[in-house]
Amino acid sequence: MMLNATPDPSGFIQRSSSLADSVYEVIFAQLMSLKIAPGARITVDNLVKEFNVSQTPIREALGRLEGEGLVVKTHLIGYSAAPQITHRRFDELYHLRLLLEPDGAARAAKAMDDEKLAILREAAGVMGRREGTDERLRYSTFARQDAIFHDRIMEFAGNELIRQTLSHQHTHFHIFRLMFHSRVTEEALDEHEALLCAFAAGDPSAAEKAMRTHLEHSRDRLVPAFD
Repeated sequence: MMLNATPDPSGFIQRSSSLADSVYEVIFAQLMSLKIAPGARITVDNLVKEFNVSQTPIREALGRLEGEGLVVKTHLIGYSAAPQITHRRFDELYHLRLLLEPDGAARAAKAMDDEKLAILREAAGVMGRREGTDERLRYSTFARQDAIFHDRIMEFAGNELIRQTLSHQHTHFHIFRLMFHSRVTEEALDEHEALLCAFAAGDPSAAEKAMRTHLEHSRDRLVPAFD
């Protein structure tokens, strides 16, 4: 397969200063959109043929995805997509988030200033919500934006231990892999806008409530994946 001009979850890759980054973006999009199913084998040789690149950028990209918990490397077997999280793990992750993130949002609202608000507006994804026609690419892009948005809120909340605890769970990536559906992004973007309004007002109570509502709705949107 020849290389194309832009990263694309269908398998075309841009030749750029960092080919590994382009390979990463394509595989990430395929994982997020479930084109590569949870638990499926990922064969380096097959990717070499599909992307028309050498093994080196592919192995670099897979190593990065392994660090993010999306890919598993097994001795003598090779790479595979991480298995889908269990219903119990899903419940545990949301329990953890509901304990930590609403309070974090309130603390972030107290510390809010124009510079922090601008960072959150950019990370929230609401400004470019209608951009692009490729649903898989939009979905994977929003999965990353959502992770960054929540991470930034916890950064501004000022508790690095809590921030690292949430980050190390790779919560967003595992949750987004449960269901590839436009509703997951569109409704979340509405909820991000409500959070931004609370942050713009510097209202800790409203920010806490908006975060709790966002997390509860996110949980309710995705729990049918276990039916």
